[in-house]
Amino acid sequence: MIFGIRDLGSVIRDWSLVRCTLKFCSLVDQHILHLTTNIIKMLSKNQLKFVSSLKQKKFREEHNLFIAEGTKIVSELLQSKIKVKQVFATAGFLSKVQIDKGIEWSEVKENELDRLSAQVTANEVLAVCEIPEYILNNNELNDKLTLVLDEIKDPGNLGTIIRIADWFGIETIICSKGTVDAFNSKVVQATMGSISRIKLHYVDLIEFFEEFKKDHPANFKFPIYGALLEGSSIYSQQLSSNGFIVIGNESKGISDSIIPFITDKISIPSFSHTKAGGGEAESLNAAIATSIICSEFRRR
Repeated sequence: MIFGIRDLGSVIRDWSLVRCTLKFCSLVDQHILHLTTNIIKMLSKNQLKFVSSLKQKKFREEHNLFIAEGTKIVSELLQSKIKVKQVFATAGFLSKVQIDKGIEWSEVKENELDRLSAQVTANEVLAVCEIPEYILNNNELNDKLTLVLDEIKDPGNLGTIIRIADWFGIETIICSKGTVDAFNSKVVQATMGSISRIKLHYVDLIEFFEEFKKDHPANFKFPIYGALLEGSSIYSQQLSSNGFIVIGNESKGISDSIIPFITDKISIPSFSHTKAGGGEAESLNAAIATSIICSEFRRR
């Protein structure tokens, strides 16, 4: 075949375009291969045993790790400051997420995820994350509202309270040592991702309140509100923009040893009226009460 000058120039240009296209495709293929080789496609017995062990508090504390499940929670954790160590996910989830090289990724089948999961029904993805450690600085609490939880035992309540704190812009929660572990899988699930934004501290509350007093001059007025049945109605009480809000145990309320530190006793009045032959609402769930109280503080 004989080409003219123009035809030859056209062929050269077309061949150059083909070469560039082939080179680009090769780079893309290499990138895809690199990503896929970073994804482990087999769940080992050791991995299953290790992840399952994190369902128990003693192993979470030993390894300083916790598990989180579900697309919403894991997606939020991946974008948070909490360090995600491992992700076990279905192919469907992996196809929708950016693969981070600093994380160990494993593709698992649904029945394998069920074996890893602490939930009744697994939801596409499970992550193993480092438990964050925060430094408690009393002076940083001076101009803020802070929740103080005294012996909250129900995981669902604690998870919901963490979520409530996040909603109302409360950054820190102080927990008594007897409060349920915030990194219990049921608590983590109930937070719906808020666990990544709230600083949690477990302390001896008596020592904490005494230390807080020592750190401030005698004339420093700092309100410590306590949710108590004998407290004044929160709707008529003067509320400040800073202070501690103490929420007591679900059945016993605030401990007797903590009550002397309370400066302002508050309550949520009942508007339930006893009818002939009928009953009356006994009390509010701890999380619901926390929500009402936080809402009233923020409303002022």
